[in-house]
Amino acid sequence: MNDTELSELSINTIRMLSADMVEKANSGHPGMPMGAATMAYLLWTRVMRYNPANPDWANRDRFVLSAGHGSALIYSMLHLTGYDLSLADLKDFRQWGSKTPGHPEYGLAPGVEATTGPLGQGFGMGVGMALAERFLAQQFNRDGFPVVDHYTYAIVSDGDLMEGVASEAASLAATLGLGKLIYLYDDNHISIEGGTELAFTEDAVARFKAYGWHTEVVAGGNDLAALEAAVAAAQADDSRPSLIAVRTHIGFGSPKVDNAGAHGEPLGEAAMAETRKNLGWPEETFHIPHEVAKHLGQAQKRGSKAQNDWQNMFAGYAKAHPELALLYQEQMGGLLPSHWDSEVPVFEAGEKIATRAASGKVLNALALKVPNLVGGSADLAPSTKTIIADSPDMRPDQEPGGRNLHFGVREHGMGAIVNGMALHGGVIPYGATFFVFADYMRPSLRLSAIMGCHSIWIFTHDSIGVGEDGPTHQPVEHLMSLRAMPGFTVLRPAEGNETAAAWRVALEHKHGPVALVLTRQKLPCLDAERHPMAQGVAKGAYVLSDCEGSPQMLLLSSGSEVTLALEAQAALAENGVAARVISMPSWELFEAQDEHYKKSVLPDEVPKRLAIEAGATLGWERYVGDAGAVIGLDRFGESAPGPTVMDQLGFNLGNVLNQALALVDK
Repeated sequence: MNDTELSELSINTIRMLSADMVEKANSGHPGMPMGAATMAYLLWTRVMRYNPANPDWANRDRFVLSAGHGSALIYSMLHLTGYDLSLADLKDFRQWGSKTPGHPEYGLAPGVEATTGPLGQGFGMGVGMALAERFLAQQFNRDGFPVVDHYTYAIVSDGDLMEGVASEAASLAATLGLGKLIYLYDDNHISIEGGTELAFTEDAVARFKAYGWHTEVVAGGNDLAALEAAVAAAQADDSRPSLIAVRTHIGFGSPKVDNAGAHGEPLGEAAMAETRKNLGWPEETFHIPHEVAKHLGQAQKRGSKAQNDWQNMFAGYAKAHPELALLYQEQMGGLLPSHWDSEVPVFEAGEKIATRAASGKVLNALALKVPNLVGGSADLAPSTKTIIADSPDMRPDQEPGGRNLHFGVREHGMGAIVNGMALHGGVIPYGATFFVFADYMRPSLRLSAIMGCHSIWIFTHDSIGVGEDGPTHQPVEHLMSLRAMPGFTVLRPAEGNETAAAWRVALEHKHGPVALVLTRQKLPCLDAERHPMAQGVAKGAYVLSDCEGSPQMLLLSSGSEVTLALEAQAALAENGVAARVISMPSWELFEAQDEHYKKSVLPDEVPKRLAIEAGATLGWERYVGDAGAVIGLDRFGESAPGPTVMDQLGFNLGNVLNQALALVDK
C-alpha cells in the first residue's frame, strides 16, 4: 500500500469511526467529522507536535476543536494516535459518565485542551493560548534555548465565524500579531437550518484579510497536498495569525453529503449502509484496519522523541539559566513564588478609598512578586484600576514581556481570551470591566466555571452607587446571577483590607474562576489589626463587629453596605438592641465551611436577621429565614448622584434602623 492509499484509508477510518460513534449513541453530529477528516489527519500526522503518553507536555502544540459539535472527530484522533482513550470509550459516546461527552470537555478525555460547543468560544480561547505562548516565550527563551515554542491550531466552522465573540477575538489577534495562531476553517456551506446563504453570505476570507490575518484558500477539502502547503505558508508568516479556508463537504461519503440532514443527527441504518459501500468499508462497526492503527500509532514514537529532545534542551537551559529554569517550572506548575504577597498594602483605619482603587494598589503590589500575573480591561483600565505600573503593553511592536493587555471594547472576546490564557498554563490572567457588562461575557464566565479555569475577573462600578450613569450602568441582578453559577466564586469586599484579602483568595484559588466585585465610591477602611479580615474573607463570611453578650439580631451585608450595617449596629445599641455585624463577601466560600463554623457566625438561636445589599433580594432567604428581612433592590436604579440614589432607594441609616427595630418587635 503506497502513501496515498494509506492516507486515504486512514481518513476514511476517521470518518467511519466518527459516524459509528454517532450511530451507536443515536445522537450527535456525523457530518462535520466526515467532511473535516482530511484536515484532522493532516494536523495530527504531519503538522502538530504532541505526545500521547504525556498530554500535558508543556511545549506541545495546542489544538482546539472550536466546532465542538463535531466532537467525534477529536475522539477518533485521540484514540487512533495513542492517547488514553479506548475503543470502549468511543463506543460510550454521549453516555452517562463517559470520557467522550457530546461536546469536548476539558479534564475528561486526555488531549482535549478546552471545553467547546458554544460556537466562537474555542476561536477566542485559541487566541488566548497563542497569546500566553508568546508572553512566556518572551519571558523565558534565550539564544539557543527555545523553551517555549509551539503553535496553536484550531478547526473552526461557519457557525464560529458568525458569532460575535469570534469577530472580537479575531480583530484583537491581528492587532497583537499572533503569528503562531493557525485556524483551519471548515467551509462546508451548511448550517442547521440549511445552506449558509440563508444568513451568512459575506466573503469571510476578505473579512479576515481586513482584520489583518494571513489567509489561504484550499478549494478541495480532501486535497492533502494543497492543505499541507497552505499550513506551511501560514507557519512561514510569523507576524500574522492565519485563516485557511478549506472548502469541505459535510457528510462526505454518505448519501447526505452537502445536506443539512448530515449535521446534527445520526445518518440512519440505510444511509450508513450506503456510506460503507461508497467508501468500500466493511460492515463491521468501529473497524480500524491494522495498517491504519500502525500508521497513526506512530504518533507515540514521534511524540516521545519530540518531548525527549525538548527535555534534553531544557537540561542545558537549566545549567545556563538556572534561575529562569526554576521560575519556568514554578509557573508552569501553577506555583506562586515565595513571599508572593509580602508587598500587599495594609490600609489605614479611617482612610477612605474605593475598593476598585484599593484593588489597583494590591494588584500592583502583587505584580512586583508574581511575574506571570497579566491581563487588562475592555477599554476601561483607568476606571477599573487594572494597569500594572512600569510594565509595557502586550503588543508586537513594543518591548517583550509586556503585561498590560488592551482588549478594546470587546468584553466577550476578552472573556474567551482570558480563559484560553488560563488553559495554556504558565500565566495567571485577569480581565476587567464594569460589573453591569459582565452580561456581555456571560458565556465565557460560565465556561470558566465549567472548566475550572484559574481566570480572575475584576468587576468594578458594582451597584446603584455608580450614580449618574443611570440604570443601564447600575448592576442589580448581577450578584445573584453569578452566585447561581456552579463553580464560580464571587467576592464583594467591604473596604480596602478586605479587598487585599480577596486578592489573596483569587491568586490561591486555582481550581475555578474568581470574580472581585468592587465599588466606584470611596469607603472608610477598617482597622486590619482589630478585625480578622484575611481569615474571615477566606472563609466567605465572618463576625466583623460583635456586641457585648448575646446578640438579639444579626446584620448581614457585603461590599459598600457593610459600612451602613456598622452604623446601624451603633444606632441599635443606642436603642437598647444588641446586634452582630457579619460581613459576607463570598457566599461560595462560606458554604464550603463546616457546619460548626457556619453556626458560630450565624447561630440558630438568633432568628432575627436583616440582610443589607444593593442588589436583588433573591437568595438572601437562605440566610435570613422566615423571621428575617432583606433590604435590597428588586427594581432598576435611577440617574442621580450616587449618594442620592442610595438614599432614595432605602440604603440609609433611618431605613435600616426602622426595619431592624420592627424585626425585634415582631
